[in-house]
Amino acid sequence: MKPNSAAAIEELAHLNIVQNEVAVQAKSRDFFWYSPVLKDRLDHVRADFVAMPRNEGEVLEILKSCYRHDVPVTVRGAGTGNYGQAMPLAGGCIIHMQLMNRVLAVHPGRVIAEPGCLLKDVDAACIRDSRQELRMFSSTWATASIGGFIAGGSGGVGSCRWGQLRDPGNIIRLRVVTMEAEPRTIEFRGDALPRVSHAYGTNGVITEIEMPLAPAYAWIGIFVTFRDFMDAVRFSAELGDEDGILVKLITPMEAPIAYDYFPRIQPHIDREDSLIAVMVAPHAIDAFRTFVADWNGANIIYRSDANNWERDPGPVFEYGWNHTTLRALKVDPTITYLQVRYAAPDYLERIDTVRSTFGAEVLQHLEVMQEHGKTMFAGLPIVRFTTEERLDDIVRIHEELGCMIFNPHRYTLEEGGRQTVDRRQLEFKREADPKGLLNPGKMIAWDDPDWNFGSMYAYPNLMDAP
Repeated sequence: MKPNSAAAIEELAHLNIVQNEVAVQAKSRDFFWYSPVLKDRLDHVRADFVAMPRNEGEVLEILKSCYRHDVPVTVRGAGTGNYGQAMPLAGGCIIHMQLMNRVLAVHPGRVIAEPGCLLKDVDAACIRDSRQELRMFSSTWATASIGGFIAGGSGGVGSCRWGQLRDPGNIIRLRVVTMEAEPRTIEFRGDALPRVSHAYGTNGVITEIEMPLAPAYAWIGIFVTFRDFMDAVRFSAELGDEDGILVKLITPMEAPIAYDYFPRIQPHIDREDSLIAVMVAPHAIDAFRTFVADWNGANIIYRSDANNWERDPGPVFEYGWNHTTLRALKVDPTITYLQVRYAAPDYLERIDTVRSTFGAEVLQHLEVMQEHGKTMFAGLPIVRFTTEERLDDIVRIHEELGCMIFNPHRYTLEEGGRQTVDRRQLEFKREADPKGLLNPGKMIAWDDPDWNFGSMYAYPNLMDAP
């Protein structure tokens, strides 16, 4: 059936509906433009209208109306994702969750919040009420919503201690609304969570989230330099293995990333310096300094608790994860990035091989993570973009070297992940979204079960450019 957005708008007129073209355009975009490939394909994409529910009852009402009129629905948080997760490829309705922004309860070890609540506001409520904080958050902590983090993220600040969002225990419970003639609310826990977490909202709308907490600390942000990047990597790996030194971030970056792209750090380093950003708990600072003293060439150049720099660099975590890419893009909009997995036990050899293969074309930015109790690295290298063909070559070469790529230049779940079908998510979509109206174009397994990943998937119903 042909979508009838006009009928849905009329039916939902008593709710908070946005039709202003400029506002709809703004709320139809995320950070897809990090990728020149996605920018070329998605820059024109926009919804027909935006619905801003205040509670779960209004979510059900919106979904029921859009289902009746065959209107595609894309759920959006703050729009800080980088894969085009929140881009409405087929137009239709954007459900913008910013008004569902309450922290509902804080308990020992857990918090319950609505999906539109910003990560910083969740932390503020937890710290105020119980001196607890989220275990992990994205580097866009100040602007990203917790629902967007769950639906589109995979890890972040805190992953060097707690692993990835998909690891058991890092999400407690999700409450999800289906898109059917009569929408249902379903709660997911334990081994059922992967059916709906990191699913880009393709098979349900998250309306409530329960997350684990950890004790809150006044984290000390630290910058350490090394002249030799592989020494910086080894330092980072061994720091990640030190169970007694409580850290929340370990981010090594190859020279000259810091010198070229971080203006507030540049006066304090040389162009040949590789930089490590670290967050250390106050009670662990003496142990951390003892650890640093054992490394020739390690130099602490900044501590947030003893800042004597003329220009405050801001939170250290805003130099890690995809904030590294964002800062680089502000200086040089021609660069882009990749996402690479360097698993144990041979990550040092693979990182060194990749460096020697690409040189300055692919500058290494790494993040220490835990995987099943073992230290590993996620790579978010800064890539010198020339052509789409060369970018595909760079991806292929990484894979030939044994490095898994989570391709940020693709807008589908499978291509941005492990290039395999998640049967759990597909099966739940069949149950919860029988018309395929939720975030269409993002799940290849729904559109084309026989797709072989030999080339970039192109959603056949992608709206035409004007």
